[in-house]
Amino acid sequence: MSRTKSPRILSSVVQDVCRTLGMNKVIDDFRTMQIWKEVVGTTIAEITSVERYTDGKLFVRVTSAAWRMELNYRKIEIKTKVNEALGREMIDEIIFR
Repeated sequence: MSRTKSPRILSSVVQDVCRTLGMNKVIDDFRTMQIWKEVVGTTIAEITSVERYTDGKLFVRVTSAAWRMELNYRKIEIKTKVNEALGREMIDEIIFR
């Protein structure tokens, strides 16, 4: 018995399965929410929580109005860092609540 195909890296097989099942969007949404702490750092991550990601909008809950104002001033910088961490432009807008 001979092999017809070369062995493949497991991550590429998983990616193919996810693409076939139409799960890429769900995985992208989840990844967006997971990298928040990595991108903004522990101080901001402690006073915020990512609620959801929908249609290019990232909704983030902030514990106080003062922090919400500060984050609104830094919104463009944070959005740029998140998109860089994702490797593409996924976030169009961050909404702090």
